[in-house]
Amino acid sequence: MSKRIVFMGTPDFAVTSLDAIVQAGYDVAAVVTVPDRQTGRGLKVTFSPVKEYALQHNLPLLQPEKLRDPAFLEALRGIGADLFVVVAFRMLPQVVWAMPPLGTFNLHASLLPQYRGAAPINWAIINGEKETGVTTFLLNEKIDEGKILMQRTTPISEDDNAGTLHDRLAEMGASLTVETLGALFDGTATPKQQEEAGEAKAAPKIFKQDCTINWKQEGKKIRDFVRGLSPYPAATTTMNDGKGTPVQMKIFDVDFESDPNATPGTIKTDKKKVLKIGVNDGFIKILSLQISGKKKITVDEFLRGYDAENWKLEL
Repeated sequence: MSKRIVFMGTPDFAVTSLDAIVQAGYDVAAVVTVPDRQTGRGLKVTFSPVKEYALQHNLPLLQPEKLRDPAFLEALRGIGADLFVVVAFRMLPQVVWAMPPLGTFNLHASLLPQYRGAAPINWAIINGEKETGVTTFLLNEKIDEGKILMQRTTPISEDDNAGTLHDRLAEMGASLTVETLGALFDGTATPKQQEEAGEAKAAPKIFKQDCTINWKQEGKKIRDFVRGLSPYPAATTTMNDGKGTPVQMKIFDVDFESDPNATPGTIKTDKKKVLKIGVNDGFIKILSLQISGKKKITVDEFLRGYDAENWKLEL
């Protein structure tokens, strides 16, 4: 068998797996990624990270606007790949995923059936999970519900945030992707139906309105929420600067200290290094933040530039 592969993906998370496949010596006959986009005020044309990698390594590129486009499907068939690999791409129609003789498999950043959806890394931390992992599975007509090929687990530490976990799972996932390729090509893979163990937790896409901190919650929940959204898209809050002006900010790093006498929404500061906000069962200590339109700074940098003693929290 020729072991020809078509790889489909978009962000940095996918690049890690694509590079592992290339380094393992597989024949990547084509890379499929999103069309170029115009972004920013200058409408600068930007490439996806996967396209950047493909260009650097002289890999053939396909960038269809629509996955059912006849010209794209004809080009895909003409490649004659044995297998398609999907990492952080869009949902494929059956006419695509059923095309190669060995099928199409996806790498997902959770332990399926838990955390099906677009943001499994964020939601695992937000929900206070102690463990997560990566799963390779065969695509079918349902989102993230195909037969499982392989899984690998990793603990989530109290110091992890979405960024550190993303990078660790990207590396684990790349290794698992190459291992899965080997098993599919040598015929030793044993796909297994996903078992619904109780109620599966979902991982829907996170929108801007989902990122607002609820200061009336318990401290651990708020800390997990901040960690799960850091560094991107970032938890947000609005404070009043004491002069009637609302100040929107992103919060990236916090600690929690227990105090049964704390009042939710109260702001305490020593004007030097400590800025903490009362919650249900203690105080959230802010460690780094970013005021809208400014750069990310530490809390002591913030307190050197702003008199936060009379600031109020908008609950």
